[in-house]
Amino acid sequence: MYQAIGTAAFLIVSGVLWRQFRPFGSDADQMRQALTSLVYVFLLPALVLLVLWRAPLGLDAIRLAFISASCVVAGLLMAWLWFRWRGTTGKILGTVLLAAGWGNFTYLGLPVLEGALGQWARAVAIQFDLFAATPLLLSVGVMLASRYGDNKVAGSIITELLKVPPIWAALAGVALNYLQVPMGAWLHQLLEMLAAGVVPLMLFSTGLALRWVSGWRNRLSAAVPVIVIRLLLAPVLVLALAFMLALDDELRTAVVLEAAMPSMVLGLVICDRFGLDTRLYAEIVVLSTALAAITLPLWFMLLG
Repeated sequence: MYQAIGTAAFLIVSGVLWRQFRPFGSDADQMRQALTSLVYVFLLPALVLLVLWRAPLGLDAIRLAFISASCVVAGLLMAWLWFRWRGTTGKILGTVLLAAGWGNFTYLGLPVLEGALGQWARAVAIQFDLFAATPLLLSVGVMLASRYGDNKVAGSIITELLKVPPIWAALAGVALNYLQVPMGAWLHQLLEMLAAGVVPLMLFSTGLALRWVSGWRNRLSAAVPVIVIRLLLAPVLVLALAFMLALDDELRTAVVLEAAMPSMVLGLVICDRFGLDTRLYAEIVVLSTALAAITLPLWFMLLG
């Protein structure tokens, strides 16, 4: 775990430093957009297809989807109850709901799980995200952002889902898996080569996305409850569900670590698109990602 966290931290910090010093006059936001587009459209679908084509898909896949959906819904519910009690409304409420509900399940979860538990855990991160979290993000998350933000959603939820290349790759991988279609050696080598670029580019682009904004003290009252939900309360709930569903030790550790991920970086794009409080969201991402370097090893130690 410590080696995985250290490697991830090095790549994230490298992205932060690149943003700060701008080598060769490069623009960090343009570079991040190019890298994330490359990963999202080309490299990540290759990894998803590779993993799900060969992963054991049975009852555990259904359990993972249920746990992932429960994690997202619980985060939303806890944040809504707390902030409504505090009288929070408007775009701030939409921002904290988005940050509390969805963690960085793939961009950080995948490299951490693979580094801490082994290559088999890649399938857990991908299923956790694509079987429940991403569909909920593009349905419930988009509806919440549209309701509380300044801009309204254009098009249907189905249209949004159909625009996600990793979901198409997941459907293809599951179909090929169940049909027991053999993977040729040349295709395996090609997919492995493409998949190898996913993790470092994900982590580096995460660092490029982290930016500190002025006036952060005024937003701590909104940021701290979200961070507590994401890093502490959500994994506690998932741990309880894992025991109830009788997951084995390794799988239980994997899903709890997934649930303990900091707020997702992709939320910055959604905040910009729907007119939510991007400054507040950026602060939550920075703080939760930094604190996750402490809480993730603690969860790993707790789970043995």
